[in-house]
Amino acid sequence: MGKKLTLLIILITSISMNAQKYNTSKDSIHAFYDTLFLNLKEGFIKKDSVNWEEIENETFSNLALYTNFKNSLNEVEPLFSKIDATHCSIYFENTVYSVQKKVSSESYSNQWKMKYDTNPGFEVKIIQEKFGYILVPSLFFTDLHSKNVNKIAQNLYNQVVEIKTGNDLEGWIIDLRFNTGGNSWPMLLALYDFLGNNNITGTLDGNKNLIGIKSLSKGKYLVDSKKQYQITPTGKLLDKIKVAIITSAVTASSGEIVAMAFKGRPKTVFIGENSLGFTSENYSSILPFNTIMALTKTYNSDRNGIYYESIVPDINVIKQDNFNNYLLDGNILEAIKFITN
Repeated sequence: MGKKLTLLIILITSISMNAQKYNTSKDSIHAFYDTLFLNLKEGFIKKDSVNWEEIENETFSNLALYTNFKNSLNEVEPLFSKIDATHCSIYFENTVYSVQKKVSSESYSNQWKMKYDTNPGFEVKIIQEKFGYILVPSLFFTDLHSKNVNKIAQNLYNQVVEIKTGNDLEGWIIDLRFNTGGNSWPMLLALYDFLGNNNITGTLDGNKNLIGIKSLSKGKYLVDSKKQYQITPTGKLLDKIKVAIITSAVTASSGEIVAMAFKGRPKTVFIGENSLGFTSENYSSILPFNTIMALTKTYNSDRNGIYYESIVPDINVIKQDNFNNYLLDGNILEAIKFITN
C-alpha cells in the first residue's frame, strides 16, 4: 500500500509539473506574440494595409499547436509573409526568423560563391599601386551602444587610413558584392573620408515623403543633426577623388544603404548588377525572452530624398567576378577605366 501511494504521489506530481510547464510555455508564447503584434500594429510601415484581426486570429490559431516557445517562432516567417514584412526579422539564440528571399544560384558566379564561403571580412588594399580597394561585407552585431559601435567603426576606418596615408592613389573601388545586410553605421563611418561632411541619406515615411536626414560631420554620424556615433578622423578628406561602387545581385539592406549614400556624390560611378531590393529601414527593439526585432518603419532615400527600389548600376557587369586576380574581374576593370579616364 505504501509503495502504491508513493507511486501515485510521484505520478500526480509529475502530471502537475508537466501541466505547469505546459501552461508556462503557452503563456510565454502568448506574451511574446501579443508584444510582437503590438509593435507591428504601431510601427510597421505597411500597417494600414493589413487586416490585423484576421491575421491575429490565424496566427493564434496556429500557435495553439505549439507547447515550446522556440518552436513557436516558426510562425514568424508565415506571419511576416502574410503582411508583406519581407525586411523584418526576429533574432533569438543565434537564429534569424524572417521571410527568406530566395536567390537562384544562377544569380552569382562560381568565383563569388567561393569567396562568399570563406566568410570574407573588411579588406583594404592597393591594386596596381594606383587604386585603393575596399571590400565592405555584411556586418551584424547586437550591442548597439555607442561605445561599441564607435569602436567597431574606428577599427574599420583605421584600416582605410593605413592605406591612404603615404599612398598617392588615383581613385578608390568600394566593393559591396558581399554586403547582404547588417549594421550600416560603422560601414558609413569607415567610409567617412569619401563621403565627407555632407548629408548622406534620407528617411521617408510610408508615402515616400522626406521626414529625416542622416549626415556626416567631422567624423560624426548624425540623425536629424543629433550625434549617434562617431570616429576620430585622420588626414585629409577624399571626397573629391573618383570612387567606383560595385554591387551584386545579393547586395541588400545595409549594402544598399551604403551604395545609396554615394548617390549624388561627384565623381562616382556604380558598376555591377542590380541589388536585391531591401531599401527600407529597420529599427531594433527588445521583445520578451531576450528576442530582438528588426522592424521596418521607414524607407531610405539618397541625400536628395530620392527613393530607390534597388541600386541600378551605371555600368552593367554580370557574373564576371574574379577574386583570385582582380585584373581579370570585369567589375574592377570597368572601375579602373572610370578612374583613369
